[in-house]
Amino acid sequence: MLWVKAFHIFFMTSWFAGIFYLPRLFVYHAMTTDQATNEQLQVMERKLYRFITPIMWMTLGLGLWMLYDYAWTAFASMGWLHTKLVLVLVLMAYHFYCGKLIKEFANHRNRHSHVWYRWFNELPVFILLPIVVLTIVKPF
Repeated sequence: MLWVKAFHIFFMTSWFAGIFYLPRLFVYHAMTTDQATNEQLQVMERKLYRFITPIMWMTLGLGLWMLYDYAWTAFASMGWLHTKLVLVLVLMAYHFYCGKLIKEFANHRNRHSHVWYRWFNELPVFILLPIVVLTIVKPF
């Protein structure tokens, strides 16, 4: 089970690396007025999203494996785990919303400023910190 946990942490870290970088590309994309740069950013966004989506599924699959293997019987009494799973669902929604934003940029329908994307870029930090604290500290 330690191998599963190790790979879960590896894929989670990789997913977060991508989910931190993708909205940063949106910031640059919202600021660009050059067509060549616009096209390059579209390619980068699309490729990064296609790369991190399977990583997200690996993270979730390994997490569910661990949950089923040794936490399922205790699940009902673990409030920290309930909270963590809700945060993971929020992060998944954020991930899929990024996919929607990629399509909007590709169709030249971006409605947000680079400032909005700068704030949007910070949201995963506010998800990662409580997930780590809940997982390590198990406060409730």
